[in-house]
Amino acid sequence: MTPMKEDYLKIIFELGGANKLVSNKQIAISLNIAAGSVTEMVNKMVDEKLVEHEPYSGVRLTATGMKYAEELVRKHRIWEVFLTNTLHFDLPDVHDEAERLEHVTSDKMIDHLDDFLGHPKRCPHGGVIPDRNGHYAKDHDKILTEAKDGETVVVNRFIDNHDLLTLLGDIKLDIGDQLKIISHDPFEGSVTVDNLTDKKRLVIGYKTAHYVFVK
Repeated sequence: MTPMKEDYLKIIFELGGANKLVSNKQIAISLNIAAGSVTEMVNKMVDEKLVEHEPYSGVRLTATGMKYAEELVRKHRIWEVFLTNTLHFDLPDVHDEAERLEHVTSDKMIDHLDDFLGHPKRCPHGGVIPDRNGHYAKDHDKILTEAKDGETVVVNRFIDNHDLLTLLGDIKLDIGDQLKIISHDPFEGSVTVDNLTDKKRLVIGYKTAHYVFVK
């Protein structure tokens, strides 16, 4: 399997493609790839029975695609934990390094690294880490744009994207922050929130809010 196809499996998993349909637009934005390229790759993955596609709605992982995705995500996120906690990499910088390492890491190696780190359950940006038997806690979260005005939510995880994580670091939005939803801009789509943890009001852009998951 090519590294690019592996990236597609990981991002579909991260966007919730185990349980719901993920749109080609979401994949394109997350991977910073042209929509036409996404369509072409999705068609190949359908032929290989890695995903199921519903026209005009999106894709979800098949059982085969899910197994591959879980193995890839496990390696990637364990490396992210090591790079962040042990080597003290800045969070926005760990993705590319973990991307290189996961492709040359054996199952035996990742199991030893997992033991060394004490079997972490989540990566630094909040994503679940499957254990060596494929078990992990299922997230029941939603994207920030789906939270209703007046609702109070907790930040659960972020999409693993360098520019996104840099921006969130700049505005000091962290995993575990409690947010009260103030309003949704009907034109721009931005979400205004009160960060109750930091006691600060934030206006979070439409694209950014789609890649912040809350519960």
